[in-house]
Amino acid sequence: MSKKPTKVAMIYDFDETLSVTYMQDYILIPSLGMKPGTFWKKANQWSRDNCADQVTGSMYYFFKTAKEKGIKLTRQFFCEAAKSITYFDGVEEWFDRINEYGKKLDLQIEHYIVSSGYEEIIAGASIRKHFTDVFGCSYAFGEDGTPVWPARVVNYSTKTQYLSKINKGLGKLEDRAVNEFMPDEERPIPFRRMIYFGDGMTDIPSMKLTKQRGGSAIAVYQPKSKHKQNAIKLLSDDRVNFALPADYREGKQIDIVVKTILDKLATERDLEELQAKEEKKKIKIPF
Repeated sequence: MSKKPTKVAMIYDFDETLSVTYMQDYILIPSLGMKPGTFWKKANQWSRDNCADQVTGSMYYFFKTAKEKGIKLTRQFFCEAAKSITYFDGVEEWFDRINEYGKKLDLQIEHYIVSSGYEEIIAGASIRKHFTDVFGCSYAFGEDGTPVWPARVVNYSTKTQYLSKINKGLGKLEDRAVNEFMPDEERPIPFRRMIYFGDGMTDIPSMKLTKQRGGSAIAVYQPKSKHKQNAIKLLSDDRVNFALPADYREGKQIDIVVKTILDKLATERDLEELQAKEEKKKIKIPF
């Protein structure tokens, strides 16, 4: 019924939401001669010792450790680190399939990543091509092509600003515009047409904001793991709409729930259009 497709945003955390574990754990940390558990323990301790934000501190600790070990963390190195990422079942087929479903409903689905992971790694991921934009941590690189400073840091509290940017159709560097007034009817993707996928504590502000503004928040968890209880607690605390196993295959719970949400959005849009037509029929009776 709609003259042009209605935009819907699907917004994903990355680590333990799409990928089975942290993106740095596959190649990046082992290349430093460390096990992931050991590295994160040392990085987090450095952050505490220096009163640093944990995400900022770990970014610094990465290039500090690499420099000490004589390892050049170039953009190409980060891209290569994405080659071994393991995704949850169905992730790599998910985007094309759900896009096709949306198309049948005249819905234009845009996919975004909002993650504390590294944009330089995600750039080499097999699924990067499916995303309209990626909002993640990123490095500034020096003349030798290696990191010299954390250029952008995304943590649990800053994730919400990127939801506002998606809502207003802004790019990642349009920081001032994110706080400027924009009438709701001019915003390309209202919150009620957003679906947020996350796995845990760092996603809570974004999940809660999406849900409060009329969108849908989905907490995913690894099947048969301790993470299930964390996801169910988010549901019990009314911070998410759904707590579902991280299985993106056709016919599984995420697939069924998301398609049902899309059906609802298309029906609401069609109803709004019908109501608008009826409003035009009204005759003003003079008194």
